[in-house]
Amino acid sequence: MIVHVFDSAKSASQAAAAMFAAAILKKPDAVLGLATGSTPIETYRQLVKWHKEGMLDFSRSTSFNLDEYVGLGADHPCGYRYFMQENLFDHINMRETFVPNGLAPNLKAEAKRYDRMIEKAGGIDIQFLGLGNNGHIGFNEPSDRFHYGTQVVELTRSTIEANRRFFESEDQVPRQAISLGTGGIMNARQIVLAAFGKGKAQAVKKMIKGDVDPQVQASILKLHPNAVILLDQEAASLL
Repeated sequence: MIVHVFDSAKSASQAAAAMFAAAILKKPDAVLGLATGSTPIETYRQLVKWHKEGMLDFSRSTSFNLDEYVGLGADHPCGYRYFMQENLFDHINMRETFVPNGLAPNLKAEAKRYDRMIEKAGGIDIQFLGLGNNGHIGFNEPSDRFHYGTQVVELTRSTIEANRRFFESEDQVPRQAISLGTGGIMNARQIVLAAFGKGKAQAVKKMIKGDVDPQVQASILKLHPNAVILLDQEAASLL
């Protein structure tokens, strides 16, 4: 695990964009693992800018998103497919994009299908991650173990409260999600995790300074051979 601390979230986000750009320039048919939420927005904005300037071509690349809320379809403004279209996919020429189907009639079958699709694509070359306040990555919540495959997750109270800001009321926040498992995340050949703000400082400290512990799912990244952590000053303040 390599940790970089930047003066601002914007600088860290641009560094993340540079890492993804480098991966695509090195391997034009790269398989990208993508994330949602507020953390990656500036990174996606930078990637779109470079694409529009003719610096980046995504036409041979494929992407797989980490997760999706159960019960939200592609046209729901709080869904992750919708988020990705608005913030990235509608502005670049990505060859294929995949997001778990939160409306699948058989969620366990959908989770297994998603794992097979990633395997068929050759695995993820570079995976983008945010960090939950409770140390989760994807929607892999604190647990007594690390889950390997894509799974249906019951969201914790802290995650529901953290995501409340994206919905009109807390009652509208889904209670379940389909998420790439921690093991699936660890299968990525390169991992880039970004965390910004004082609210993430405690989780960052536990991830970096604590033991590998499934109660802090992100702590397993210490065992990955090519994981890079990008922080702003506030997120790094307890290190």
